[in-house]
Amino acid sequence: MKRMMNYKIMGIQLPIYLGLTVLVMFVTLMGWMPSDMIGAFAVMMILGGLFNAIGNNLPIVKTYLGGGAIVCIFASAALTTFKLIPESVVNNIDTFMNTTGFLNFYIAALITGSILGMNRTLLLRAAVRFLPVALCAMTLAVLAVGIVGAVIGYGFSEAIMFVAIPMMGGGMGAGVVPLSGMYAQAMGQDASILISRMVPASTLGNVCAIIGAGLLARLGQAKPSLTGNGKLMRKDAEELKDSKELPTTVMNQGIGLILALCFYLFGGIINKLIPAVHTYAWMIIAVAACKAVGVIPDSFEQSAKQWSSFVMGNWTQALLVGIGVSMIDLNAVASTFSFTYLLLVLVVVGGVALGAGIGGWLVGFYPVESSITAGLCTTNMGGTGDIAVLSAANRMELLPFAQIATRICGALVLIVASILVQILL
Repeated sequence: MKRMMNYKIMGIQLPIYLGLTVLVMFVTLMGWMPSDMIGAFAVMMILGGLFNAIGNNLPIVKTYLGGGAIVCIFASAALTTFKLIPESVVNNIDTFMNTTGFLNFYIAALITGSILGMNRTLLLRAAVRFLPVALCAMTLAVLAVGIVGAVIGYGFSEAIMFVAIPMMGGGMGAGVVPLSGMYAQAMGQDASILISRMVPASTLGNVCAIIGAGLLARLGQAKPSLTGNGKLMRKDAEELKDSKELPTTVMNQGIGLILALCFYLFGGIINKLIPAVHTYAWMIIAVAACKAVGVIPDSFEQSAKQWSSFVMGNWTQALLVGIGVSMIDLNAVASTFSFTYLLLVLVVVGGVALGAGIGGWLVGFYPVESSITAGLCTTNMGGTGDIAVLSAANRMELLPFAQIATRICGALVLIVASILVQILL
Protein backbone atom coordinates (compact mmCIF):
# COMPACT_ATOMS: atom_id res chain seq x y z
CA MET A 1 0.00 0.00 0.00
CA LYS A 2 2.83 2.38 0.89
CA ARG A 3 4.49 1.59 -2.43
CA MET A 4 1.34 2.54 -4.33
CA MET A 5 1.02 5.77 -2.36
CA ASN A 6 4.58 6.70 -3.32
CA TYR A 7 4.18 5.66 -6.97
CA LYS A 8 4.49 8.66 -9.29
CA ILE A 9 2.90 9.41 -12.67
CA MET A 10 4.69 12.21 -14.55
CA GLY A 11 6.41 13.11 -11.28
CA ILE A 12 3.13 13.40 -9.33
CA GLN A 13 2.22 11.03 -6.47
CA LEU A 14 -0.49 8.55 -7.42
CA PRO A 15 -3.23 9.81 -5.01
CA ILE A 16 -2.79 13.39 -6.23
CA TYR A 17 -2.72 12.28 -9.88
CA LEU A 18 -5.92 10.28 -9.44
CA GLY A 19 -7.53 13.34 -7.89
CA LEU A 20 -6.52 15.42 -10.91
CA THR A 21 -7.88 12.70 -13.19
CA VAL A 22 -11.24 12.78 -11.41
CA LEU A 23 -11.34 16.57 -11.82
CA VAL A 24 -10.60 16.44 -15.55
CA MET A 25 -13.05 13.62 -16.18
CA PHE A 26 -15.80 15.39 -14.19
CA VAL A 27 -15.41 18.56 -16.26
CA THR A 28 -15.29 16.45 -19.44
CA LEU A 29 -18.42 14.41 -18.73
CA MET A 30 -20.36 17.47 -17.60
CA GLY A 31 -19.65 19.12 -20.94
CA TRP A 32 -17.80 22.02 -19.31
CA MET A 33 -14.39 21.37 -20.88
CA PRO A 34 -13.17 24.45 -22.81
CA SER A 35 -13.21 23.96 -26.59
CA ASP A 36 -9.67 25.20 -27.04
CA MET A 37 -6.05 24.23 -26.48
CA ILE A 38 -6.49 24.08 -22.70
CA GLY A 39 -9.37 21.62 -22.95
CA ALA A 40 -7.58 19.38 -25.45
CA PHE A 41 -4.29 19.43 -23.56
CA ALA A 42 -5.93 18.71 -20.21
CA VAL A 43 -7.64 15.54 -21.45
CA MET A 44 -4.67 14.35 -23.51
CA MET A 45 -2.06 14.83 -20.78
CA ILE A 46 -4.09 13.36 -17.94
CA LEU A 47 -5.20 10.31 -19.92
CA GLY A 48 -1.74 9.95 -21.47
CA GLY A 49 -0.01 9.77 -18.10
CA LEU A 50 -2.62 7.36 -16.71
CA PHE A 51 -2.67 5.00 -19.71
CA ASN A 52 1.12 5.05 -19.96
CA ALA A 53 1.44 4.00 -16.29
CA ILE A 54 -1.12 1.22 -16.77
CA GLY A 55 0.60 -0.11 -19.89
CA ASN A 56 4.03 -0.05 -18.29
CA ASN A 57 2.75 -2.24 -15.44
CA LEU A 58 0.62 -4.78 -17.34
CA PRO A 59 2.67 -8.02 -17.52
CA ILE A 60 2.18 -9.11 -21.14
CA VAL A 61 1.66 -5.64 -22.57
CA LYS A 62 4.81 -4.15 -21.03
CA THR A 63 6.92 -7.14 -22.05
CA TYR A 64 5.79 -7.90 -25.60
CA LEU A 65 3.45 -5.20 -26.97
CA GLY A 66 5.15 -1.88 -26.37
CA GLY A 67 3.90 -1.06 -22.89
CA GLY A 68 2.40 2.34 -22.19
CA ALA A 69 2.55 3.59 -25.77
CA ILE A 70 0.18 0.97 -27.14
CA VAL A 71 -2.25 1.42 -24.24
CA CYS A 72 -2.28 5.20 -24.77
CA ILE A 73 -3.24 4.71 -28.41
CA PHE A 74 -5.77 1.92 -28.21
CA ALA A 75 -7.39 2.76 -24.88
CA SER A 76 -8.08 6.30 -26.10
CA ALA A 77 -9.31 4.93 -29.43
CA ALA A 78 -11.68 2.64 -27.53
CA LEU A 79 -13.01 5.59 -25.52
CA THR A 80 -13.84 7.30 -28.80
CA THR A 81 -15.25 4.22 -30.54
CA PHE A 82 -17.59 3.38 -27.66
CA LYS A 83 -18.49 7.07 -27.17
CA LEU A 84 -17.30 7.17 -23.57
CA ILE A 85 -16.14 10.75 -23.95
CA PRO A 86 -18.32 13.54 -25.39
CA GLU A 87 -18.18 14.18 -29.13
CA SER A 88 -17.35 17.82 -28.47
CA VAL A 89 -14.15 16.76 -26.68
CA VAL A 90 -13.26 14.37 -29.50
CA ASN A 91 -13.74 17.13 -32.06
CA ASN A 92 -11.68 19.53 -29.97
CA ILE A 93 -8.78 17.07 -29.72
CA ASP A 94 -9.00 16.37 -33.45
CA THR A 95 -8.86 20.10 -34.18
CA PHE A 96 -5.95 20.61 -31.78
CA MET A 97 -3.99 17.72 -33.30
CA ASN A 98 -4.57 18.46 -36.96
CA THR A 99 -6.03 21.92 -37.63
CA THR A 100 -4.22 23.76 -34.83
CA GLY A 101 -1.12 21.73 -35.67
CA PHE A 102 0.09 20.18 -32.42
CA LEU A 103 1.24 17.12 -34.38
CA ASN A 104 3.37 19.28 -36.69
CA PHE A 105 4.70 21.23 -33.70
CA TYR A 106 5.79 18.00 -31.98
CA ILE A 107 7.36 16.43 -35.06
CA ALA A 108 9.22 19.63 -35.95
CA ALA A 109 10.83 19.68 -32.51
CA LEU A 110 11.88 16.03 -32.69
CA ILE A 111 13.25 16.19 -36.22
CA THR A 112 15.33 19.29 -35.52
CA GLY A 113 16.64 18.10 -32.16
CA SER A 114 17.30 14.53 -33.25
CA ILE A 115 19.32 15.50 -36.32
CA LEU A 116 21.22 18.45 -34.85
CA GLY A 117 21.96 16.42 -31.72
CA MET A 118 23.40 13.57 -33.80
CA ASN A 119 27.09 13.06 -34.43
CA ARG A 120 27.92 14.56 -37.86
CA THR A 121 30.02 11.62 -39.06
CA LEU A 122 27.32 9.17 -37.99
CA LEU A 123 24.65 11.15 -39.85
CA LEU A 124 26.61 11.17 -43.10
CA ARG A 125 27.45 7.47 -42.87
CA ALA A 126 23.89 6.42 -42.07
CA ALA A 127 22.05 8.62 -44.58
CA VAL A 128 23.66 7.16 -47.71
CA ARG A 129 22.86 3.60 -46.60
CA PHE A 130 19.41 4.01 -45.13
CA LEU A 131 17.30 4.73 -48.21
CA PRO A 132 18.61 1.76 -50.27
CA VAL A 133 17.93 -0.59 -47.33
CA ALA A 134 14.35 0.68 -46.98
CA LEU A 135 13.59 0.50 -50.70
CA CYS A 136 15.02 -3.01 -51.08
CA ALA A 137 13.05 -4.22 -48.06
CA MET A 138 9.84 -2.72 -49.46
CA THR A 139 10.42 -4.33 -52.87
CA LEU A 140 10.90 -7.75 -51.29
CA ALA A 141 7.75 -7.35 -49.18
CA VAL A 142 5.68 -6.30 -52.22
CA LEU A 143 6.79 -9.34 -54.19
CA ALA A 144 6.18 -11.63 -51.20
CA VAL A 145 2.62 -10.42 -50.62
CA GLY A 146 1.88 -10.74 -54.33
CA ILE A 147 3.02 -14.37 -54.33
CA VAL A 148 1.11 -15.18 -51.12
CA GLY A 149 -1.97 -13.43 -52.53
CA ALA A 150 -1.79 -15.56 -55.66
CA VAL A 151 -1.32 -18.78 -53.68
CA ILE A 152 -4.29 -18.22 -51.33
CA GLY A 153 -6.58 -17.03 -54.11
CA TYR A 154 -6.71 -13.33 -53.25
CA GLY A 155 -4.84 -12.39 -56.41
CA PHE A 156 -1.27 -11.27 -57.17
CA SER A 157 -2.23 -7.84 -58.45
CA GLU A 158 -4.96 -7.29 -55.87
CA ALA A 159 -2.62 -8.07 -52.97
CA ILE A 160 0.00 -5.66 -54.24
CA MET A 161 -2.25 -2.77 -55.28
CA PHE A 162 -4.89 -2.91 -52.52
CA VAL A 163 -2.86 -4.19 -49.56
CA ALA A 164 0.88 -3.49 -49.92
CA ILE A 165 0.83 -0.17 -51.80
CA PRO A 166 -1.73 1.56 -49.51
CA MET A 167 0.26 0.41 -46.48
CA MET A 168 3.47 1.92 -47.88
CA GLY A 169 2.10 5.16 -49.31
CA GLY A 170 2.90 7.33 -46.30
CA GLY A 171 -0.41 7.42 -44.44
CA MET A 172 -3.92 8.60 -45.24
CA GLY A 173 -3.53 12.14 -46.56
CA ALA A 174 -0.19 11.59 -48.27
CA GLY A 175 -0.85 8.03 -49.44
CA VAL A 176 -4.34 6.52 -49.51
CA VAL A 177 -6.16 9.66 -50.71
CA PRO A 178 -3.94 10.38 -53.75
CA LEU A 179 -3.75 6.64 -54.51
CA SER A 180 -7.54 6.42 -54.71
CA GLY A 181 -7.50 9.26 -57.25
CA MET A 182 -4.86 7.50 -59.35
CA TYR A 183 -6.73 4.21 -59.26
CA ALA A 184 -10.06 5.86 -60.04
CA GLN A 185 -8.67 7.59 -63.12
CA ALA A 186 -6.97 4.43 -64.41
CA MET A 187 -9.88 2.06 -63.68
CA GLY A 188 -12.79 4.38 -64.38
CA GLN A 189 -14.32 3.80 -60.95
CA ASP A 190 -15.51 6.07 -58.14
CA ALA A 191 -12.64 7.12 -55.87
CA SER A 192 -14.85 6.73 -52.77
CA ILE A 193 -15.32 3.04 -53.52
CA LEU A 194 -11.61 2.49 -54.03
CA ILE A 195 -10.58 4.40 -50.92
CA SER A 196 -12.84 2.20 -48.80
CA ARG A 197 -10.84 -0.81 -50.01
CA MET A 198 -7.50 0.79 -49.12
CA VAL A 199 -8.23 2.41 -45.76
CA PRO A 200 -8.45 -0.92 -43.88
CA ALA A 201 -5.02 -1.98 -45.20
CA SER A 202 -3.45 1.26 -44.02
CA THR A 203 -5.16 1.09 -40.63
CA LEU A 204 -4.49 -2.59 -39.93
CA GLY A 205 -0.92 -2.23 -41.19
CA ASN A 206 -0.42 0.62 -38.74
CA VAL A 207 -1.70 -1.53 -35.85
CA CYS A 208 0.54 -4.45 -36.80
CA ALA A 209 3.56 -2.16 -37.14
CA ILE A 210 3.01 -0.76 -33.64
CA ILE A 211 2.72 -4.23 -32.14
CA GLY A 212 5.72 -5.39 -34.18
CA ALA A 213 7.81 -2.54 -32.78
CA GLY A 214 7.06 -3.70 -29.26
CA LEU A 215 8.06 -7.24 -30.15
CA LEU A 216 11.30 -6.08 -31.77
CA ALA A 217 12.15 -4.05 -28.67
CA ARG A 218 11.65 -7.22 -26.64
CA LEU A 219 13.90 -9.10 -29.06
CA GLY A 220 16.58 -6.49 -28.48
CA GLN A 221 16.35 -7.06 -24.73
CA ALA A 222 16.66 -10.82 -25.18
CA LYS A 223 19.50 -10.53 -27.74
CA PRO A 224 21.53 -7.40 -26.89
CA SER A 225 23.89 -7.97 -29.81
CA LEU A 226 21.07 -7.16 -32.24
CA THR A 227 20.32 -3.68 -30.94
CA GLY A 228 22.02 -0.37 -30.37
CA ASN A 229 19.31 0.63 -27.86
CA GLY A 230 18.21 3.55 -30.03
CA LYS A 231 21.38 3.97 -32.09
CA LEU A 232 21.14 2.93 -35.72
CA MET A 233 24.76 2.37 -36.70
CA ARG A 234 27.34 0.02 -35.28
CA LYS A 235 30.27 2.35 -34.70
CA ASP A 236 33.54 3.04 -32.92
CA ALA A 237 32.59 5.00 -29.81
CA GLU A 238 35.96 6.78 -29.65
CA GLU A 239 35.81 7.85 -33.28
CA LEU A 240 32.29 9.26 -33.01
CA LYS A 241 32.34 11.17 -29.74
CA ASP A 242 29.51 13.64 -29.26
CA SER A 243 30.25 17.27 -28.41
CA LYS A 244 30.14 18.35 -24.78
CA GLU A 245 26.58 19.07 -23.68
CA LEU A 246 25.58 22.49 -22.39
CA PRO A 247 23.65 22.96 -19.12
CA THR A 248 19.89 22.76 -19.64
CA THR A 249 18.39 26.24 -19.38
CA VAL A 250 15.09 27.90 -20.27
CA MET A 251 16.91 30.17 -22.72
CA ASN A 252 18.54 27.24 -24.52
CA GLN A 253 15.18 25.53 -24.88
CA GLY A 254 13.74 28.75 -26.29
CA ILE A 255 16.49 28.82 -28.91
CA GLY A 256 15.68 25.21 -29.77
CA LEU A 257 12.00 26.08 -30.16
CA ILE A 258 12.80 28.92 -32.57
CA LEU A 259 15.08 26.68 -34.65
CA ALA A 260 12.39 23.98 -34.89
CA LEU A 261 9.75 26.50 -35.99
CA CYS A 262 12.01 28.11 -38.59
CA PHE A 263 13.15 24.82 -40.11
CA TYR A 264 9.51 23.74 -40.39
CA LEU A 265 8.64 27.03 -42.11
CA PHE A 266 11.56 26.57 -44.51
CA GLY A 267 10.35 23.07 -45.37
CA GLY A 268 6.89 24.52 -46.00
CA ILE A 269 8.31 27.11 -48.40
CA ILE A 270 10.07 24.45 -50.48
CA ASN A 271 6.92 22.30 -50.37
CA LYS A 272 4.99 25.19 -51.97
CA LEU A 273 7.49 25.21 -54.83
CA ILE A 274 7.77 21.40 -55.14
CA PRO A 275 4.56 20.00 -53.59
CA ALA A 276 5.26 16.42 -54.67
CA VAL A 277 7.62 16.09 -51.68
CA HIS A 278 6.18 16.51 -48.17
CA THR A 279 7.13 19.40 -45.88
CA TYR A 280 8.65 16.96 -43.37
CA ALA A 281 10.94 15.55 -46.05
CA TRP A 282 12.19 19.00 -47.07
CA MET A 283 12.66 19.85 -43.41
CA ILE A 284 14.77 16.73 -42.85
CA ILE A 285 16.88 17.56 -45.91
CA ALA A 286 17.40 21.15 -44.72
CA VAL A 287 18.32 20.21 -41.14
CA ALA A 288 20.60 17.38 -42.29
CA ALA A 289 22.33 19.64 -44.83
CA CYS A 290 22.97 22.29 -42.16
CA LYS A 291 24.31 19.62 -39.81
CA ALA A 292 26.53 18.08 -42.49
CA VAL A 293 28.02 21.42 -43.55
CA GLY A 294 28.38 22.60 -39.96
CA VAL A 295 26.85 26.06 -40.40
CA ILE A 296 24.91 25.95 -37.10
CA PRO A 297 26.90 26.71 -33.92
CA ASP A 298 27.33 23.84 -31.46
CA SER A 299 25.45 25.80 -28.79
CA PHE A 300 22.41 26.08 -31.09
CA GLU A 301 22.58 22.38 -31.89
CA GLN A 302 22.58 21.59 -28.18
CA SER A 303 19.65 23.96 -27.68
CA ALA A 304 17.63 22.14 -30.33
CA LYS A 305 18.45 18.84 -28.62
CA GLN A 306 17.32 20.22 -25.25
CA TRP A 307 14.02 21.46 -26.65
CA SER A 308 13.44 18.12 -28.37
CA SER A 309 14.08 16.32 -25.08
CA PHE A 310 11.59 18.55 -23.28
CA VAL A 311 8.88 17.97 -25.88
CA MET A 312 9.47 14.22 -26.02
CA GLY A 313 9.66 13.83 -22.24
CA ASN A 314 6.51 15.78 -21.42
CA TRP A 315 4.16 15.48 -24.38
CA THR A 316 4.68 12.09 -26.01
CA GLN A 317 1.94 10.31 -24.03
CA ALA A 318 -0.45 13.20 -24.65
CA LEU A 319 0.25 13.03 -28.37
CA LEU A 320 -0.38 9.27 -28.41
CA VAL A 321 -3.79 9.84 -26.81
CA GLY A 322 -4.49 12.42 -29.50
CA ILE A 323 -3.55 9.89 -32.18
CA GLY A 324 -5.86 7.29 -30.65
CA VAL A 325 -8.78 9.71 -30.36
CA SER A 326 -8.51 11.37 -33.76
CA MET A 327 -6.79 8.90 -36.09
CA ILE A 328 -7.42 5.28 -35.10
CA ASP A 329 -10.75 3.80 -36.20
CA LEU A 330 -11.26 0.53 -34.33
CA ASN A 331 -14.41 -0.19 -36.33
CA ALA A 332 -12.39 -0.13 -39.56
CA VAL A 333 -9.83 -2.47 -38.04
CA ALA A 334 -12.52 -4.87 -36.80
CA SER A 335 -14.43 -4.87 -40.11
CA THR A 336 -11.40 -6.16 -42.02
CA PHE A 337 -10.26 -8.70 -39.47
CA SER A 338 -10.35 -11.91 -41.50
CA PHE A 339 -7.60 -14.52 -41.53
CA THR A 340 -6.85 -13.97 -45.23
CA TYR A 341 -6.61 -10.19 -44.97
CA LEU A 342 -4.61 -10.32 -41.75
CA LEU A 343 -2.20 -12.82 -43.32
CA LEU A 344 -1.51 -10.48 -46.25
CA VAL A 345 -0.93 -7.52 -43.94
CA LEU A 346 1.41 -9.59 -41.76
CA VAL A 347 3.36 -10.69 -44.84
CA VAL A 348 3.96 -7.05 -45.75
CA VAL A 349 4.85 -5.96 -42.20
CA GLY A 350 6.97 -9.03 -41.51
CA GLY A 351 8.60 -8.83 -44.93
CA VAL A 352 9.81 -5.24 -44.60
CA ALA A 353 10.96 -5.81 -41.02
CA LEU A 354 12.95 -8.93 -41.94
CA GLY A 355 14.34 -7.41 -45.13
CA ALA A 356 15.36 -4.19 -43.40
CA GLY A 357 16.92 -6.10 -40.52
CA ILE A 358 19.06 -8.25 -42.79
CA GLY A 359 19.88 -5.40 -45.17
CA GLY A 360 20.66 -3.09 -42.28
CA TRP A 361 23.09 -5.57 -40.78
CA LEU A 362 24.91 -5.87 -44.11
CA VAL A 363 25.46 -2.10 -44.36
CA GLY A 364 26.47 -1.60 -40.72
CA PHE A 365 23.15 -0.95 -38.92
CA TYR A 366 21.85 -2.67 -35.83
CA PRO A 367 19.13 -5.11 -37.05
CA VAL A 368 16.48 -4.11 -34.49
CA GLU A 369 16.77 -0.38 -35.21
CA SER A 370 16.95 -0.98 -38.95
CA SER A 371 13.88 -3.25 -38.87
CA ILE A 372 11.92 -0.62 -36.98
CA THR A 373 12.87 2.45 -39.03
CA ALA A 374 13.63 1.16 -42.54
CA GLY A 375 11.02 -1.59 -42.13
CA LEU A 376 8.02 -0.99 -39.90
CA CYS A 377 7.94 2.77 -40.45
CA THR A 378 7.30 2.22 -44.16
CA THR A 379 4.00 0.47 -43.35
CA ASN A 380 2.45 2.80 -40.80
CA MET A 381 0.14 5.80 -41.16
CA GLY A 382 2.54 8.66 -41.79
CA GLY A 383 3.97 10.92 -39.10
CA THR A 384 1.53 9.76 -36.46
CA GLY A 385 2.39 6.16 -37.22
CA ASP A 386 6.10 6.89 -36.89
CA ILE A 387 5.59 8.31 -33.42
CA ALA A 388 3.39 5.39 -32.36
CA VAL A 389 5.85 2.79 -33.68
CA LEU A 390 8.91 4.45 -32.14
CA SER A 391 7.11 4.99 -28.85
CA ALA A 392 6.15 1.31 -28.70
CA ALA A 393 9.83 0.45 -29.21
CA ASN A 394 11.04 3.25 -26.88
CA ARG A 395 13.28 4.65 -29.63
CA MET A 396 11.95 8.13 -30.32
CA GLU A 397 15.44 9.44 -31.13
CA LEU A 398 15.19 7.59 -34.46
CA LEU A 399 12.36 9.82 -35.73
CA PRO A 400 14.41 11.48 -38.52
CA PHE A 401 15.12 8.08 -40.09
CA ALA A 402 11.51 7.03 -39.59
CA GLN A 403 10.40 10.16 -41.42
CA ILE A 404 12.77 9.39 -44.31
CA ALA A 405 11.15 5.96 -44.58
CA THR A 406 7.64 7.39 -44.39
CA ARG A 407 7.92 10.56 -46.48
CA ILE A 408 10.59 9.93 -49.08
CA CYS A 409 9.82 6.24 -49.58
CA GLY A 410 6.10 7.05 -49.49
CA ALA A 411 6.51 9.60 -52.28
CA LEU A 412 8.46 7.07 -54.35
CA VAL A 413 5.69 4.50 -53.76
CA LEU A 414 3.13 6.91 -55.25
CA ILE A 415 5.28 7.31 -58.35
CA VAL A 416 5.68 3.55 -58.74
CA ALA A 417 1.94 3.02 -58.09
CA SER A 418 1.02 5.41 -60.91
CA ILE A 419 2.94 3.08 -63.26
CA LEU A 420 1.81 -0.24 -61.77
CA VAL A 421 -1.87 0.71 -61.88
CA GLN A 422 -1.58 0.84 -65.66
CA ILE A 423 0.05 -2.59 -65.77
CA LEU A 424 -1.57 -4.66 -63.01
CA LEU A 425 -5.18 -3.37 -62.85
